[in-house]
Amino acid sequence: MRTLVIDTATRACSVALFDDENVIAAAHEIIGRGHAERLLPLIAALPDNGKADRVMVNVGPGSFTGIRVGVAAAKALGLAWHIDVHGYGCLALVAAMARSQLAEPAPIDVVMTGGHGEYFFEAFDAQGHSLAPVRSVLPADLLSLATAKLVAGDIEPQRDDRHWLDMLPDARHWTHLRAQHLLAATPIYGRAPDAKPTSHTK
Repeated sequence: MRTLVIDTATRACSVALFDDENVIAAAHEIIGRGHAERLLPLIAALPDNGKADRVMVNVGPGSFTGIRVGVAAAKALGLAWHIDVHGYGCLALVAAMARSQLAEPAPIDVVMTGGHGEYFFEAFDAQGHSLAPVRSVLPADLLSLATAKLVAGDIEPQRDDRHWLDMLPDARHWTHLRAQHLLAATPIYGRAPDAKPTSHTK
């Protein structure tokens, strides 16, 4: 089975084409912004224009715009190719990438850039299971929440007693995720929307 993996939830933009668990081709770029302009050329550069039997897409949390770009592209390809589209979690992938570098299984805290000065935080046990739903937290609360000795992500908690792995999600490492991380292809923003519905008075 061929799988196309799309990851645009952070300042990185990456795609990978798999044959079962073997990478056929992949690309990973740190672009900051402009995922909508960069994603389709990256997919088109893959063998057979990335044609696959299913699509996996990073559904967040992360960049609001980046998530929407990735999910929209994945669903459009799913419709065009008549294939299934599934999601996976941004922080779960980072945790899996970090875990793949360890000699021994260990708990991992993942901290990623959020919005409005907040961070996305999620803790994982040594087997890769999430210990609680992802949270959007203030920097002042991070040190009390992040208790694992190993922290992965793009934010370094300023603690000398922890080992920090600086990483962003990369589509080519999707196979490190396990089956329990299969999600619906629906954005997970990790925080409440900024806009509030307008109340109407009679």
